[in-house]
Amino acid sequence: MTTPADAELDAPVVSKATGRPLTKRGEATRRRLLEAAEQVFAEQGYHEASIVKITERAGIGLGTFYLYFDSKQAVFEALVIDLNKRVRHSMSEAMIGAASRLEAERAGFAGFFRFTAAHPALYRVVREAEFVSPETLHLHYTRIVEGYEEGLRAAQQVGDVDRRLDPTVTAWALMGMGELIGMRFLLWERDADGVPPEELDAHVFDAMMRFIDNALAPRGGMEGPTDA
Repeated sequence: MTTPADAELDAPVVSKATGRPLTKRGEATRRRLLEAAEQVFAEQGYHEASIVKITERAGIGLGTFYLYFDSKQAVFEALVIDLNKRVRHSMSEAMIGAASRLEAERAGFAGFFRFTAAHPALYRVVREAEFVSPETLHLHYTRIVEGYEEGLRAAQQVGDVDRRLDPTVTAWALMGMGELIGMRFLLWERDADGVPPEELDAHVFDAMMRFIDNALAPRGGMEGPTDA
């Protein structure tokens, strides 16, 4: 099963210098720069980060950076888009084979929390995007919601989700819930040694899913329009 996120991950990246798809070596170099940028932006924030710090972290020459990105903002925006693709891929991959929408919700959120536990930079980078690049922030959220909304509409058609719910509002509400639960119980949580958890606590996850199950479950005899 190929999802839109999978297709984006597989799509060739075009070289800024030549306008042609990157070679495997070029793709590997670009990936190293993005991974270094993820670490530097997460640790120091956008304004304290610099191209020099990113290239030093990546172990790549400063001149090579400009073969892939024009500026610090360009690599920041590319990082937001890259994180967005990868978190959607993690969610969609986890949902493959789900027998119902409620089962898919559970699997999708599990994929989301696995990714955010491994990539806590997602939170800081996305929040800084509100000020650094609002257009990229909007793109991040709308790309997630578009697929989410489509899945909810399909589930309503087969009776898996309450047809009275507005799919757009529901998609945004669920996305917001996942983001804030992850922030509170993954990003902010620390043990006695100050180490963050490697995964979301099972009790927290189950409590969240009970809430979602109750919110989405179809109600008998309560048919309604799926479009607001």
